[in-house]
Amino acid sequence: MSNVPQFTLQAQYSLADLNERLKKNMGEHLGIEYIELGENFLKAKMPVDHRTHQPLGMLNGGASLALAEITGSMAANLYIDRTKYVALGLDINGNHLKSVKEGYVYATATPFHMGKTTQVWEVKITDEENNLICISRLTMAVVEIKK
Repeated sequence: MSNVPQFTLQAQYSLADLNERLKKNMGEHLGIEYIELGENFLKAKMPVDHRTHQPLGMLNGGASLALAEITGSMAANLYIDRTKYVALGLDINGNHLKSVKEGYVYATATPFHMGKTTQVWEVKITDEENNLICISRLTMAVVEIKK
């Protein structure tokens, strides 16, 4: 039995629309790209290369958390009325379970809790063989836009 909260997208977005939002910020610098959007998830990929390596040549844990935050934050904002609210990162944690030296990693953000003032997202990061690399939990504050 699934515990996934029921919710709906608040507007229709294409992957091209979402990827446009990655330009000229950390997402572009890290090479992140959104690759799939479903009714209960958002999936992105990030290269494991010189931009995301730590000095020993492995994926940097900070890059993993940046991927988790970028993916989960975008997902959170897709499910609120953005004319009235914005979802902002409140807390993130991650457990790094396996190292990666090259290729791509994939982040899939799914909702854990969808409240009026907070959302909690689980972000699983896997490698190209679907091995779990990092598990992250992202808490978002849903804040009314002051006009």
